[in-house]
Amino acid sequence: MAELQEVQITEEKPLLPGQTPEMAKTHSVETPYGSVTFTVYGTPKPKRPAILTYHDVGLNYKSCFQPLFQFGDMQEIIQNFVRVHVDAPGMEEGAPVFPLGYQYPSLDQLADMIPCILQYLNFSTIIGVGVGAGAYILSRYALTHPDTVEGLVLINIDPNAKGWMDWAAHKLTGLTSSIPEMILGHLFSQEELSGNSELVQKYRNIITHAPNLENIELYWNSYNNRRDLNLERGGAVTFKCPVMLVVGDQAPHEDAVVECNSKLDPTQTSFLKMADSGGQPQLTQPGKLTEAFKYFLQGMGYMASSCMTRLSRSRTASLTSAASIDGNRSRSRTLSQSSESGTLPSGPPGHTMEVSC
Repeated sequence: MAELQEVQITEEKPLLPGQTPEMAKTHSVETPYGSVTFTVYGTPKPKRPAILTYHDVGLNYKSCFQPLFQFGDMQEIIQNFVRVHVDAPGMEEGAPVFPLGYQYPSLDQLADMIPCILQYLNFSTIIGVGVGAGAYILSRYALTHPDTVEGLVLINIDPNAKGWMDWAAHKLTGLTSSIPEMILGHLFSQEELSGNSELVQKYRNIITHAPNLENIELYWNSYNNRRDLNLERGGAVTFKCPVMLVVGDQAPHEDAVVECNSKLDPTQTSFLKMADSGGQPQLTQPGKLTEAFKYFLQGMGYMASSCMTRLSRSRTASLTSAASIDGNRSRSRTLSQSSESGTLPSGPPGHTMEVSC
């Protein structure tokens, strides 16, 4: 593997009081399936995995994850972990359009690029955070390299291959809708698209006017040609690490995430259904997702109990009781988010946990 590019950049974001600009290094490395670009923030911490993110179709790492990782309370997390943001080939800023006839990697091949990244950085383990197509890629990687994945946060995961009915619907939609509109229908709920909020307008503009739209279409086609992960509760094909599944309560992928949850080990899986978050909870509800991520890391033994969000610090002693229970990996956890109340009831180990924020 040869390094193709290494530049230092400063992330453009408003700084919190007393915060210094966070330096980043962008690298590109060759893999058996082409070049892949990734950006590294922070320095490796001893005996801690890296947080590795993978974005969805139509996005890159910035447009997919910046609102989450720039959120104030997230700073407690990123100060404790180095993070690696992977851009799918041709999705990085300034990427040239692939030549006509270029064979874009399958999602399985995109997953097979990750070991090249970790080898280049000399990282041994990761906590993966993926959205949509990125969640599938990290899932595939975790199934083939379980010893290198300590945890997974999967947002809008659809582990199933498209069936014949799905293919027919996709083809019919393609006759009447443009690629940008089909991708927007993948990213956002119909309610969001009908409401045409400022967020939807922003991402419609980003995708419609993307200079690499041809590349985006190739990534989109690879996603629609994905294989079934064949997950099975109690079967041979399953995750060997803690998993947090996240979906909005009106998201296009709600049914797929619910089905995925039914196929996973309940003692290793947290299911977070977020109200009022639409199709992209990392964009619309970064505060709630940050809090859930902290509990997830605590359950893995990495975040001290004092590192809590401002919302959590204002809660009663029942929160502390629930958080300590959450640290026990041997129970089933379902996190059901609601913006209408601020209580976190505790429950005995082994019971479903309902979290309202």
